[in-house]
Amino acid sequence: MKFFSVKKLVSPTVSIQGKIFVAFSLVTLIGIVAVTSIVYLYMRETVKNNAITSVTESIRQADESLNLRLEEVSRLNTVVATNKTVLDTLVSKTEEPSYEWFQEQKRIEEFLSALIAYKPYISRVAVIGLNEKVFFVGSPWLDKNILYTPMMDYLLQNGSGHAYFHQTGFSDSIVTGRELRFNRNLIGMVMFDLNDEFIKKIYDVKPTSDSMLYVVDRNNEFIYQPQTSVLDKETIIGLKQELAGTDSSVERVIHQKSYLVITRKSDYTGWSTVALVPMKSLLTETTRIRKVLATVAIIVFIIIVIGTLQVSSRITRNIRRLRSMMMHVMEGNMTLPAVEIHSKDEIGQLYQVFKSMVEELKRLLEGIVTTEKEKREAELAVLQAQIRPHFLYNTLNTVKYLAKLNGVPNIVEVSESLIELMRGVLGNTNEFLSLQEELQYVRSYVNIEKYKYVEPIHLNIEVENEELLQFSVLKLMLQPLVENAIIHGLSSSKHESLVLIRICEENKELRIEVRDNGKGMSKEQIDDLFEVNKVQMNTRFSGMGVRNVHERIVRLFGEPYGVFLYSEPDTYTTVQIRFPLLPGTDRIQEEE
Repeated sequence: MKFFSVKKLVSPTVSIQGKIFVAFSLVTLIGIVAVTSIVYLYMRETVKNNAITSVTESIRQADESLNLRLEEVSRLNTVVATNKTVLDTLVSKTEEPSYEWFQEQKRIEEFLSALIAYKPYISRVAVIGLNEKVFFVGSPWLDKNILYTPMMDYLLQNGSGHAYFHQTGFSDSIVTGRELRFNRNLIGMVMFDLNDEFIKKIYDVKPTSDSMLYVVDRNNEFIYQPQTSVLDKETIIGLKQELAGTDSSVERVIHQKSYLVITRKSDYTGWSTVALVPMKSLLTETTRIRKVLATVAIIVFIIIVIGTLQVSSRITRNIRRLRSMMMHVMEGNMTLPAVEIHSKDEIGQLYQVFKSMVEELKRLLEGIVTTEKEKREAELAVLQAQIRPHFLYNTLNTVKYLAKLNGVPNIVEVSESLIELMRGVLGNTNEFLSLQEELQYVRSYVNIEKYKYVEPIHLNIEVENEELLQFSVLKLMLQPLVENAIIHGLSSSKHESLVLIRICEENKELRIEVRDNGKGMSKEQIDDLFEVNKVQMNTRFSGMGVRNVHERIVRLFGEPYGVFLYSEPDTYTTVQIRFPLLPGTDRIQEEE
């Protein structure tokens, strides 16, 4: 039950509080989602830019470090190319093996050893003559067969300045070479090998553990690549060509996996460096922060929702109070509850207007009640004024006296009953009288009516409690019902006429039943009896029928009370009056 009441309270189609609650919640939700998304995207972009900056800077430093070494090697090449001992040895006619050849070899090796001393990044230096003289220091082993390799052809073709060749085999290394000339004639080549460990150390740039870095030369050969590469050579070459060897960074999906691709081209060597950083690994910390942001956003949203519910409840509290007051008045209660609305806003102003309206309505209703009372009193006064009471009493007393003188007891009885009845109708101006007095009027009326019919009319009165006779009832409330029972029920009945009046208390109400054993009534006849245009208005004495009695009771005491008919054709008719328990007539007069 509580769930349904809360649901009704926050429903946007039922209550203003629901509209406020939903509106605030939606605005808050949109705001939180927007702020959280912007913060997350900003952090993601910041992490991405930091990674680009870090990797680009690391590649630049690696290139500069390699360039410094290559420049140093270039200077060493120049030293060898201009050394007289080296040139003289290459052009000498000594042959192997000879003493002179061993002397030349010793001198050149001492020179080369001194040249690369304290340079651990150089794994080998060699002087190679086109006359098949080969001198080297370092490893691996070198002989005259190198003259007939593709590497030597490449170095001879590009070694006028300096040439670079990536050698693979016993050990990976970068080979730099320069031509040796004597008297402008090409006599040989000097080569320096940079060891592979040095290259790996320089390009060991890994912002994440699964990042990959490739160095590609002008001939699309790998100078450096990771030991475990998940991408093929064609993919890397394609990325290099796509980015045109410029310094740039883009996001690419490769083999259904997103990568941050960063490229840089060295101005000194012309080599291109391609770094691939998996976005998933790069954004691992961002993902964790995203979960934290989502958790915080949910908590904040729940807090705001609870706060919105409380605020909307406080805002609409006076509206609910005003609605409750209106429902209270709609049910017929013209007295407003003790709780008042003291706010100065529009709701407070509406309450003051509504309060004034209720007070005015209450005043008008009281005026209508007073007017109706005066109208009823005027109607009775007009009815009583139609015949002069004293004239009627004197005339009836004369008839009674003459009847006694002539020994006519029936006329005496009728005269006494009529006098009693007229005294109650014309002499008593009060609208209420005791039930005992009302029953006496009924007895007088029956005494008069029984002389109209051949068959006698038996009137039986059953009272559950004698104290009920002291309660007040409307004047002439029973007489129209007994009249209706005699005229419409017993006059055409073939049975001995019997009218039973039963008085009792039930459900804290006064119940009076008038039952006859006449011909009964159908449902249509009962309905006709309560119709304005069909009700019997020409009754023999009072001029007021069953419907009039019903309307008088309902007008004074409301719908639960009134006249109710129950009948079975050819069997019986029962008219029941439901009337409130009222104190005696003396007390009513005192209250009035």
